[in-house]
Amino acid sequence: MAFLPSSYNPWVVTTSLLIASFASYVALDLAKHARMQRRTALLAGALEAANAQLHSVNEELKQQAFLDPLTGLPNRALFEDRLMHAAARSERAARDGTGRSIDKLAVLFIDLDGFKPVNDSLGHSAGDQVLKQAADRLCQAARKSDTVARIGGDEFVLLMEDVAGAEDCEVVARRLVEALATPFDIAGRQVEISGSVGVAVYPDHGLADKLVSHADAAMYAAKRAGGNTHKLFASHMDAGAFEQLSLQNELRHAVEGGQLQLHYQPKVCGKTGHIRGVEALLRWRHPERGMVSPAIFIPIAERFGMITGLGDWVIDEACRQMQAWADDGVRMRVAINLSVHQLRGEQVVRRIEEALARHHVQPSQLLCEITESASMEDIRATQRAFDGLARLGVYLSIDDFGTGYSSLSYLRQLPAQQLKIDRSFVGDIEASDDARAIVDAVIHLAHSLGLTVVAEGVETAGQRDILLALGCDELQGYYFAKPMPADALMAWMHGHKPQDAPEFSPSVVLALADELQI
Repeated sequence: MAFLPSSYNPWVVTTSLLIASFASYVALDLAKHARMQRRTALLAGALEAANAQLHSVNEELKQQAFLDPLTGLPNRALFEDRLMHAAARSERAARDGTGRSIDKLAVLFIDLDGFKPVNDSLGHSAGDQVLKQAADRLCQAARKSDTVARIGGDEFVLLMEDVAGAEDCEVVARRLVEALATPFDIAGRQVEISGSVGVAVYPDHGLADKLVSHADAAMYAAKRAGGNTHKLFASHMDAGAFEQLSLQNELRHAVEGGQLQLHYQPKVCGKTGHIRGVEALLRWRHPERGMVSPAIFIPIAERFGMITGLGDWVIDEACRQMQAWADDGVRMRVAINLSVHQLRGEQVVRRIEEALARHHVQPSQLLCEITESASMEDIRATQRAFDGLARLGVYLSIDDFGTGYSSLSYLRQLPAQQLKIDRSFVGDIEASDDARAIVDAVIHLAHSLGLTVVAEGVETAGQRDILLALGCDELQGYYFAKPMPADALMAWMHGHKPQDAPEFSPSVVLALADELQI
């Protein structure tokens, strides 16, 4: 039997146990509460982080929805939203009769001239750099209150609010054109483009919802004027823009629809009267419009990026026709025109080489012409293309000579065999001593460089006689024959020609065989 100490008190023990138990419970509850607080803090932190991430995602989505990812400029959606609000403010100011004299707004439509060839020849990375730099320049040229946006490709728009009239807009438009005319430094290369700007003012040029389309129409007018300029909207431009869009869509289907064809204009030897070859000229026979002038559809093709495709078709068709003539016993040298867009691309030499091989045509039968101004527009591209074509054995000619600004040292470096005098000098040669002096100088210059000379646009016997007296090697123009389809050319060479056409030697096969050594 155990004995308890005399000091033992059961109530004290019980109380102590209860106190100890309660203290333990309190400690456990405090620990649980601390854990709950830590969990709550963690949840709050996670929720805050989630909210921050959600906000960041929302901001990113807003940027994707309203900002151009390449340039950081507002995109079409944001621009149209700002235009709508600006128009609403302007209309309210007009209704309120507040007496404000400055309550107009305007849209300037900017398109880069010559951007697509740069993008094609230097690559999309270089093209992106051009677009970024162009965006920066447009923002610097604009007023601080203006909105500059990129709405696609190489097209930009600028929204001007609080303008007194068209004069304010033209000041900004001139700054935009000047800003884009300065060469771009892309990876150490000087890239030259320009800009065409169209201006439409509200309410002078129509309702606010028509501002963009009217500015676009004015931009087309600036393009047709040669680019690197600006135009104010006029009512007739709207119909012209719609017509251009219609022709663009129809031109895209012209090749597969068999609507394109080449017409050929003879080149006559000045000494012998033999036909020395022909120039192939692109024609479009529209099923409803009839013959569409190249002066109309070529600028459209350049504007909408179709000129290279048309050029490829011309190359192949000219080679195919040379093969067809060869099968009939006629060896004909054919000249084709190369655009600056084709020269800037890296494929023109390969395309020509493939077409010559495909149709079994000797390279010396093909003559490629490029205008003097185009050859100087991108000297490196011209030199590269000419060198490649010369290696193939293709003949090369500088067209419209005398209208550009080429240096003689540069011309001497090009592997060309021919200069072609511009028709403007030929047309004045009978009446103008200056024109005659220029033609005489060009002929002597060309001969000193070992080049032959062709005069185009010969329309009278007087022009022919002067050119022959000056020593011109070949003559081409309506005096001899207009451009004609291939079958009509063969009939013409066999004597079936207009009664008023001059006599010439029909021994084209012998003449060309001697020259081409075939």
